[in-house]
Amino acid sequence: MSETVDKNPTDKLKKARIAPRRKRLSKRVTMTDIARAAGCSQATVSFVLNKTPGIKLAVETRERVIEAARTLGYAAPSFAHLDPDDSLTPAIEGKIGFVVDQLATSPEAVVAIEGARQASWNAGNIILVAQTLNDPEMEPRTIRALREQGISALIYMAIFTREVVLPAIVYELDVPVVLLNCYTADHAFPAVVPSEIAGGQHSTRHLIQHGHRRIGTITGEPWMEAAKDRLKGYRRALATADIPFDPELVIEGDWSASAGYTATRKLLALENRPTAIFCQNDRTAIGCYEALKEASIRIPEDISVIGYDDEEISRHLHPQLTTSVLPHRAMGRWAIEQLDSHVPTQGIRYPITKLECPLVERLSVTMSAETIPLFG
Repeated sequence: MSETVDKNPTDKLKKARIAPRRKRLSKRVTMTDIARAAGCSQATVSFVLNKTPGIKLAVETRERVIEAARTLGYAAPSFAHLDPDDSLTPAIEGKIGFVVDQLATSPEAVVAIEGARQASWNAGNIILVAQTLNDPEMEPRTIRALREQGISALIYMAIFTREVVLPAIVYELDVPVVLLNCYTADHAFPAVVPSEIAGGQHSTRHLIQHGHRRIGTITGEPWMEAAKDRLKGYRRALATADIPFDPELVIEGDWSASAGYTATRKLLALENRPTAIFCQNDRTAIGCYEALKEASIRIPEDISVIGYDDEEISRHLHPQLTTSVLPHRAMGRWAIEQLDSHVPTQGIRYPITKLECPLVERLSVTMSAETIPLFG
């Protein structure tokens, strides 16, 4: 897949050159700034500036990135090593194994695989995908079969964020291994998970910033890390805003629309019902919407609603649902980047990388009626 070339890259660079000096000095130049000026993705900027091996990019694209970095004053020790002609070096082609416990019923896995594909496509890598269902016999057999196919790396993914116990064969592999949406107790491999506590905190803070102080939340199953962490984030946001935690505003669900419907009815039955509801996934929000509409309660005029996961349905609810992105696509790209920079090291303990769950503001949240002044 070739990099799309901006028709007018010089215009963006000219604008970058004439940007006020004071603004430049007050803010550190980032790869996002360079990507904006060069008319390409942040990943492309990273590949060029870090001289990532095995990535095929057009010479014109590399030149644009280098020129934008120089113009913006990017803090690099030297640009001499960024020779655009290096893009002519043939990429090393290989096969990447991608093992996931659930694939057929999980959109998250498909999104993560697509993120990995996008990040590895230019290098000519082929991704071999296999579903294991956590079967204790089939999982090691599957990984062994991938090894026999000559994979040059392995990405191991779990659908539910959790600590995993890997089959012994994973430790025997002589290729890089990256864990996606899971981690091991020994931290033997690079691992990436969503930043769920921060996500729950950001979602709740968004409602607080809109004047809501009585905020209900519908959780997932309490044994799941995602549910526990999103609830922690909810409580942290309340504590930071000096809002007392009220346990009757927390209703346990199971991530389903049916649970969202039942839990919302319980919240509406409270003597002092909430002015906003944080549904800890979008499917729960679907049931929440139905219960509110059945009770003739308007969204967001009477009650604001916020979801989580940014599933496709969130764009088609009425009103469109404010929610948070579960970053599986970014996690797939991250996994490939770790494979590119892998340096074999025995006995190292890798930290768990947590990626942000960005909030997508739509139409289901508004200012609380309790904070809007009334004029006679």
